[in-house]
Amino acid sequence: MKDLTERLTGQYDRRQAILSIYAGAGGTDAQDWAEMLLGMYLKFIKKNDWSAQVIEVKGGKEAGIKNATLAIETAYAYGYLKGESGVHRLVRLSPFNADHLRHTSFALVEVLPQFKEMKEINIRPEDLRVETFRASGPGGQYVNKVESAVRITHLPTGIVVSCQNERLQGANKKRAMEWLYSKLHQYNLKGQEEKKRQIRGELSPAEWGSQIRSYVLHPYQMVKDHRTGVKIGSPQRVLDGKLDKFIEGFIKKTA
Repeated sequence: MKDLTERLTGQYDRRQAILSIYAGAGGTDAQDWAEMLLGMYLKFIKKNDWSAQVIEVKGGKEAGIKNATLAIETAYAYGYLKGESGVHRLVRLSPFNADHLRHTSFALVEVLPQFKEMKEINIRPEDLRVETFRASGPGGQYVNKVESAVRITHLPTGIVVSCQNERLQGANKKRAMEWLYSKLHQYNLKGQEEKKRQIRGELSPAEWGSQIRSYVLHPYQMVKDHRTGVKIGSPQRVLDGKLDKFIEGFIKKTA
């Protein structure tokens, strides 16, 4: 990937990132697709010698994952990956359909700047519900089996974060709190933007919106970014972590 750091001049572009993946419409196929995306980003991180930890993985009932979150601890990770936020669409012959029919699946990727702490956000202890649990179930191939997983609920907003990767409960709580700061930062930004839309008399977009990128495995082979027009004719290369052209295309168009 070409060094585009000089173009990353946004307020939070220098920060490390928290990347989450959520299975969307499409049942078991969507959960399998979410796990494929998780593998894609882990391979991208490895290819670029970045540092990352899996914070949470929640497995699907039959296959795949319902959601997963990575803490990417590399400078400028947010600047490089913020363009990955949005809905990713997969079209393929379903391996979970007895008739092997073509199926469309969706998954949502969310990329947030990572904050250790924010003076602008005051989190009161009484606003938190902290629970501990044992990390178990599908998805365990990505995480350690520990007895000190932590789940934190921010009661005023209903935001829930959890961490199960660390072996010590205190370390899991610290990591979960860092994620909570990032989620609250995003929550506040969304609230400010919503107020602006109301003043302008605009309608809020649907939460999922339209896909930012399509990965077509059948009836032809193509990955296309709908914002930049970047296309790659080998989906497997993309799923193996070759995201460079998509990232470069987004940065050049938006920076």
